[in-house]
Amino acid sequence: MPRVGFDRLPDDGRLWIFAAERELSPAEQARLLAEVDQFIAQWTAHGVALTAARELRDGRFLFVGVDERAAGVSGCSIDALVRRMRTLQGELGAELVNHGPVLFRRHGRVERLSRERFAELAAAGDVGIDTPVFDTTLTRIGDLRAGRWEVPARESWHGRAFF
Repeated sequence: MPRVGFDRLPDDGRLWIFAAERELSPAEQARLLAEVDQFIAQWTAHGVALTAARELRDGRFLFVGVDERAAGVSGCSIDALVRRMRTLQGELGAELVNHGPVLFRRHGRVERLSRERFAELAAAGDVGIDTPVFDTTLTRIGDLRAGRWEVPARESWHGRAFF
């Protein structure tokens, strides 16, 4: 099925968030979106076309969503998405598939640090419970729309882990 607009996916749709290790250049962003569009256009689960969409924010956060009402994703279809993203990260020279680092906003800029380094900043008071963090573990589009993606650390798993 052709790609649909991200706004056309239902709130209960499945969500994957891929965070590039750095902001992608405009040319890299265009290439990423073109490659993801091509993937989505042929993406299936058990031979059934998936209704899917994508969106890019801040030049580094790629959201891929699926409306599971018509056809649900399978383990094989998820694996295919992750494999494609791993290939793209090699082609772009920017890691996309790694949920280990902490992504947060400081001084208006998105930063990415290891959990250990973020813990050091937290212990030193350089980041706090009000620091905006990005929760890349969300799995439902409705959570993204409800504003649970970029929140103060105290409102996410980051608050429990680091403060």
